[in-house]
Amino acid sequence: MTMDQSTLEKLRQFDTPTICNVIELFDVVPRNAGYMDGRIACNFPELPPMVGFASTAAFRSDAPPSGSLSRGGDAYGSMEQQVAGFAELPGPAVVVFQDLDDPPVAATFGEVMCSTYQAFGAVGLVTSGAGRDLAQVRALKFPVFTGSTICSHAYCHILHAGLPVRVGGLVVNPGDLLHGDANGLARVPQDIAAAVADVAAEFAAAEAIVLDYVRGAGKKTPEGLSAARKEFQAVVKKLSERVRRV
Repeated sequence: MTMDQSTLEKLRQFDTPTICNVIELFDVVPRNAGYMDGRIACNFPELPPMVGFASTAAFRSDAPPSGSLSRGGDAYGSMEQQVAGFAELPGPAVVVFQDLDDPPVAATFGEVMCSTYQAFGAVGLVTSGAGRDLAQVRALKFPVFTGSTICSHAYCHILHAGLPVRVGGLVVNPGDLLHGDANGLARVPQDIAAAVADVAAEFAAAEAIVLDYVRGAGKKTPEGLSAARKEFQAVVKKLSERVRRV
């Protein structure tokens, strides 16, 4: 199933916390699920939100690949399989790695890998492990989310691609729709993605009721704040009731 490009463009207009807030309105995901935890950090918070579909893989670097004739790993040996799989996704790929070494021993990616993925249409990379060549990757304007930074690649190799992985406490399946920015990463359920994209502007406008009050001119009072909050809550309640009916 190919997702309408306009839905992805709308989702990119909003930060990840707003998308998470809107998903809550639909009451289809528990509020303590559906997003990665604080172990995964955005390396380039100045970049706009990343929206794409998971291309999953597992990675190790602490020992040479099984059966390897040399002592070196080859992280690029499975890249042809990975990039070929991008065409099977509903839209642009986000490469998602689970580093199976605990703790990570070396960098999952560097400039060459990110340049390659970007050339084949990927819009970002996520790893539970580490990254390197961060200055060069920043110059590509290619979003990356990592658990750490390590200078060497050690015996890096990809164990498998296209299977579920667990990153930052979130199980990511191939093809999952991910939204990430400076605040973290969340999964957007695809059956409500179009509705989430359409409702996000309305939710942001509702939040503006409180923001306009507290940022506006004039003396602030608890009563004024309470009135603004009640107005906000009433708008959100109606919005939530509407989307749940749909």
